Amino acid sequence: MTLKILIHSTQYLDGTGREAEKGYIVIHGDRIAEIGPGDCPHSRSDFDQTIDGTNRLAMPGLVNVHGHAAMSLLRGFADDMPLHAWLNDRIWPAEAKLSPEDIHLGAQLAMLEMIETGTTTFTDMYFSMDTVAEAVLSSGMRAVLGRGIVSGDGAGLALKEAEALYQAYHGAGGGRISIDLAPHAPYTCTADTLKEVMALAEKLDAPLQIHVSETRKEVLDSLREHGVSPIAYLHQLGFFAFPVTAAHVVHADEKDLDILAERGVRVAHNPGSNLKLGSGIAPLLAMRERGIIVGLGTDGAASNNKLDLFEELRLAALLHKGTHENATAIDAGTALSMATSQGVKALFLDERIHPNLGTLCVDAPADLILLDLTSPRYVPRHRLLAHAVYSSSGCDVTDVFVAGRALYRNREFMTIDQEKVRFEAERVGAKFHTDTSFSAHS
Repeated sequence: MTLKILIHSTQYLDGTGREAEKGYIVIHGDRIAEIGPGDCPHSRSDFDQTIDGTNRLAMPGLVNVHGHAAMSLLRGFADDMPLHAWLNDRIWPAEAKLSPEDIHLGAQLAMLEMIETGTTTFTDMYFSMDTVAEAVLSSGMRAVLGRGIVSGDGAGLALKEAEALYQAYHGAGGGRISIDLAPHAPYTCTADTLKEVMALAEKLDAPLQIHVSETRKEVLDSLREHGVSPIAYLHQLGFFAFPVTAAHVVHADEKDLDILAERGVRVAHNPGSNLKLGSGIAPLLAMRERGIIVGLGTDGAASNNKLDLFEELRLAALLHKGTHENATAIDAGTALSMATSQGVKALFLDERIHPNLGTLCVDAPADLILLDLTSPRYVPRHRLLAHAVYSSSGCDVTDVFVAGRALYRNREFMTIDQEKVRFEAERVGAKFHTDTSFSAHS
């Protein structure tokens, strides 16, 4: 059944950088049918559902451009460690003990947190991705999924699973699921593996996502092994001939950034995770000066430890203002766009789904959220665009819609059984903290 929904008397940000206006939004089916200032000209009786937007701020749903959803089960499991020790000593051994059922559960746990904090679209690179895809379908969220690929005995199987995932789920859920190919990183994939991935990408016409230049160690190791940086190495292999979302790009010099700009590579900036792992700070301003499209990601909850994109967009704005001693370096509108329309472009969803996804305008997909403006943090309400970046928190989200469907209404989940997921996640998570092969790290 195609519903017609009216949100009236609401403040709204359309995602174009303009200041908020008071007006109304009409959702018809999966699209925004009308949006404008003032009162809705139609009778309330014309609608299947009417939502009072008084003391609410409507805005585009947030887009998380890098993460590992099932790692929510490993939240708090490996804190205060540098990346490579974190991976080798804690995360990879723990992941080896995750079952497909665990991964489905972990993805549901992540989606609860993301929905609750206003994320409507996310990307996920992991394994047992068919179980994640099923979780996405039932949740109502929009997602870009990729089966993580590393070299070794399981690389051939991973490639087959990646192709099967594409064939089974690309475009599923009325187009809510998109499938990428996801080689983990240049330091975990040999040249032969990367070439096999590229051949499959050409066959499927699928974009690629990869971790690259996340740490100084990664760059130094690449210089020793290949004589060039990880970015230059991928360029030499022809990797950037395909649409690529590069996660992190923390340690990149001018030549590296020139390559990314020339090849149209998009970047996933993960400031919280990069800071927590002590990896560094990505050269965001230098990327933007070159016209590189940059979106915001949380990374996994094992390294962040939250999936609240409102924290990331505030952090991105403040971090680069401070490090560049320039209060105008990343303004509120730019920060918000990195979590909405630029995030859409960073995942090539403007080409795959709709050019106006990530904004509120007529005919755009109806992916939007409502924030509660009754908190003292929003008073006075003179500049709601700035408040959305510098004052907001994910806990202010009251309602979430994806493709016109309510996933969260009046702070209640509509598509996921929160209590069941939390109970099961506590049970599964406990096995890692009680397993004698792991010692609690702090």
